[in-house]
Amino acid sequence: MKQKTLTVVRREQTKKQAARALRRAGKIPAVVYGHNAPQAIAVDEQEFSTKFSRVSENTIIKLKLGEDSHDVLIRDFQENIINGKILHIDFYEIEKGKLLRTRVPLQLEGTAIGVREGGLLEAFVHEIEVECLPKDLPDKFVFDISALELSHSVHVSDLDVPADVKVLNSEDQVVCTIVHKRVEVEEAVVEEEVEEEEEGVESEEE
Repeated sequence: MKQKTLTVVRREQTKKQAARALRRAGKIPAVVYGHNAPQAIAVDEQEFSTKFSRVSENTIIKLKLGEDSHDVLIRDFQENIINGKILHIDFYEIEKGKLLRTRVPLQLEGTAIGVREGGLLEAFVHEIEVECLPKDLPDKFVFDISALELSHSVHVSDLDVPADVKVLNSEDQVVCTIVHKRVEVEEAVVEEEVEEEEEGVESEEE
């Protein structure tokens, strides 16, 4: 995994008014948690948005704080639901050589046979929880669903996982499945109801 770097500064004031002032100045208030005491910091909004098109829990980031540096993961963040701007970030500091737990995105590729035959793809799992050393953390898991037929499913146990990565999800958990289109089922039900009504009318007429 390629590591990304962010240059951050210490944040002396942690009250709401100070946080608002930081945001107006183009900074994102943040906190670094981990094996040391929490540190209040500020991240440059433009640098963050340029380097991170989306926020992910499995990207190892090197925070440069003066002469110090910290390897971290994004544990949580607050976002403005109207304009999509990041309002606050919680970073979690990791230690080299020690196991970490986090989530890795799951990407489904290809067009399933069942979809080409008129079925619908239903995906239930978009991230996989893992435990591994920082150096072994995958960018993402990829599964090719091209051969997936109608009424067939993919389970966590079907994923290709590196030997040094432990998956914490249940092996029996369904990742995705191909189902028949609901509209077809609904039409069949309506047709049955119409037929029953017609039979009832015919019986009354007799």
